[in-house]
Amino acid sequence: MHRRRRTALLLSAAIVAAPLLAACGNDAHPGAAAVVGDQRITVAQLESRVNEVRTAQRAAVTDDAQYAQAIAQTGSLARDTLHGMVLDKVLHRAAEDAGITVSRREVQEMRAGLEQQAGGAKGLETAWLQQYGIPPQRLDENLRLQLEAQKLATEIGTNTSQPAFWNALSKASKALDVDLNPRYGNWDPQKVARVDAKTPWVREISAAGTQQTT
Repeated sequence: MHRRRRTALLLSAAIVAAPLLAACGNDAHPGAAAVVGDQRITVAQLESRVNEVRTAQRAAVTDDAQYAQAIAQTGSLARDTLHGMVLDKVLHRAAEDAGITVSRREVQEMRAGLEQQAGGAKGLETAWLQQYGIPPQRLDENLRLQLEAQKLATEIGTNTSQPAFWNALSKASKALDVDLNPRYGNWDPQKVARVDAKTPWVREISAAGTQQTT
């Protein structure tokens, strides 16, 4: 269970609050938060994912003060969610390159085992939301990725914390030529991670309700 949790943490966006980002100047990524290979992750898709997490958090924490505290303790949900969405695609590409597939039955078996350890389906959903920022409707999708990661590591002859595993992801990341909208930072294919952009015209707006401007 410890290894699975470590893997989930590595491959999933953390639960963090979302400062809005405003940028002025020309936007080379109209409507796109990121381009991964021939696939676009649109700003609308990213916002939808962020809303899924926030809705799940709100449902899990009904007390207003506790919910406000959960938001206050976190810092960049939009950017970290985008990191997770890109990393998922990179991992899937690395698994495909290695000829790895995951069946629906394998996902169901993994989920059943984790539910037993977590004290039921609700317990597992709550744990994944609190620890890894994965809302209930994305749980099976995330478990499929965990299985891909485990199989890829086994194929390489290592584990998900070792350099050989991340080298495989780095290779896939470079092949996909990941390109982030600068307002969300840059993608480092060597680190296989989103990094903050050193762009002077990008500024964070933390006040809720502030609209993005260009």
